[in-house]
This record gives sequence, structure tokens and C-alpha cells, in this order.
Amino acid sequence: MSGVRTFLGAPAVMLARTVRASTRDGVPWRESLAQLHELGGRSVWLVMSGMAFFGAVLVTIANSQARRFVGNVAVLGPAYFELLIRELGPAVSALLTASRAGAAHAAELSTMSVNEQVEALEMSAGDPYADLVAPRVIAGVLGVPLLCTLGTVAATLSAAAVAQLAFGVDGRAFMDPRYVDGWDLLAAFLKAAGCGLYIPLAAAVAGLKARGGAEAVGEATTDGVVAASLGCLLIDLAVSLAFQLLRL
Repeated sequence: MSGVRTFLGAPAVMLARTVRASTRDGVPWRESLAQLHELGGRSVWLVMSGMAFFGAVLVTIANSQARRFVGNVAVLGPAYFELLIRELGPAVSALLTASRAGAAHAAELSTMSVNEQVEALEMSAGDPYADLVAPRVIAGVLGVPLLCTLGTVAATLSAAAVAQLAFGVDGRAFMDPRYVDGWDLLAAFLKAAGCGLYIPLAAAVAGLKARGGAEAVGEATTDGVVAASLGCLLIDLAVSLAFQLLRL
């Protein structure tokens, strides 16, 4: 139970302290842009290539199911497209982002903690929450939804190409938006934005509490990636359940 409280409570406390410090000291926008490049620019190829493979796997599964139940893979295209937009696109893209950006944030912050750079920042009248955490949170909230959008596009194009080239059906069936509505887009955005908020907070919690040497950096990096990934899955589940309960 204490682990659950730490998993859920520590990022919430980190967010509250970051908001309070940013309100008092202001937000370093130049550093926020640098972190946006670090998160978005360096994750974009991982997310797009990973989602392209995921789209190929998705259409392969659809083809297998079509052969067993309906006989035509093109019939399943619109339903799979809605599933990709609402559920799989934001969730898998966020997980890929968490694996790279979460590790990078946790490793960087834990190295600063171990080398006492965070204490030096505090002694020079700086605030680690405003100067270190806030730029990463802003980058996550802005960058992860963009990465999820690009990842979903990559998966859609990959699925359409594989359907056309490998299975000989009209690939445009996997780009058919007949079942996609505004609630699907809202659910996808909430998942992406929630993951974008949680990933840097989880990494900061792991990184700023690191003490010791190289071993502590390794443990903090692992903890940051695990917490960020599990948090993305939890946010995906929470948003999906909320929309199901509201029948949206």
C-alpha cells in the first residue's frame, strides 16, 4: 500500500511544488524550448518507426481475424482505425516516449543530484522545481501529444501500405474515419496530455531523490522508466474507464 501511495502521491506532490515555484519565480521558457527539442526531436524517430511496425502488426492481426470471421480484411478497417485513434495510438506512442525521454530525464537529474549540482543550484538562489522540473513538464505536455499524433499517422500509413501490398486489399479502408467522432479525439488527447504530464514528473521524482554514486544513477534511471511506463498505462485505463462510464 505504501508503494501505491508513493507511486501516485509523489508525482502529485512534485507537480504542486513545481507549480508553486513556477508561479513565484517564473518559467524559464528558453530552457523549456530546449527540453521540448530534447523530448520531441530526439524521440520522434523512435515513436514513428515503432508505430510504423505496430501498424503493420495491427493489420496482420486484422487480416487473420478477417479470414476466420468475415472473409474480407477491408471490412475491419474502419473499426481498427477508430481503435488506433482512440486507444492504441496515444497509449503505445506514450510508452515509446516514456522509454526514451523518461530514461533521459531520470538519468540527467540523478546525475545532477549525485554530483551535488542540485544543492549548488539551491545555494545560488535557484529552485530545482522551477529551473529543472518545470521546463521538462512543459515540454512533456506540449511534446507528447504531438508525438502521439505523428505516431498514429505513421501507424495508419503503415497499416494501409501493408494491407495494399501484402494482403491485396484497398489500404484506404484503414484510413476510413466513419466511426471516429469528437469523443474519440478528446479521449486520445486526454491520454496523450496526461502521459505528457506524468512522464517528466515520474522521472523527476526518481532523479532528484538519487544519492550515492553511479549505482544510484542506474537505479534512478530504471525507476524513472518503470514509473513513467506504468503511469502511462494507468492513465490510459483511467480515461478509457471514465469514457465508458459516461457512455461516450
